[in-house]
Amino acid sequence: MLDMPTARADDDGTHVLFAVDHATIRFLRLAGVPPDVPLAALVPLDGDGFDRMAAIDRLLRALLGMAVPRDGRLTPQQKRRQRHMLQATDGRANGATYREIAGVIFGVDRLASEPWKTSALRDATTALVRDGLAMIAGGYRTLLRHRRRS
Repeated sequence: MLDMPTARADDDGTHVLFAVDHATIRFLRLAGVPPDVPLAALVPLDGDGFDRMAAIDRLLRALLGMAVPRDGRLTPQQKRRQRHMLQATDGRANGATYREIAGVIFGVDRLASEPWKTSALRDATTALVRDGLAMIAGGYRTLLRHRRRS
């Protein structure tokens, strides 16, 4: 049984806030379920089921104070690219030129070493903005899925 210190009841059931490390996890114990009954997770059996089960495994380990395995959905390189996509998209939304964005992300010295019109950094910067906008438009959901062979 988990200790659930912060709870609020309404017609749906009991809403619980559970602090784990630096995160807050929200649960809903459905109305009519006695407090001494263990929580359950409902996992749809679809293409994302394996990812959901891995997330539930990490969640249960955190709740029980066990070591939590690393979430391997994104490599360090992918995380860095995601960060650059956000920087590029934020810069563009705030009126920065592609060249200014490239200077921030890749460094002004590196940018000055080749002509801007034919620079690979120019192409990389426009791709970061394009892909960042796609993420904002709903593509972020792909971050939640592991890549697997069909």
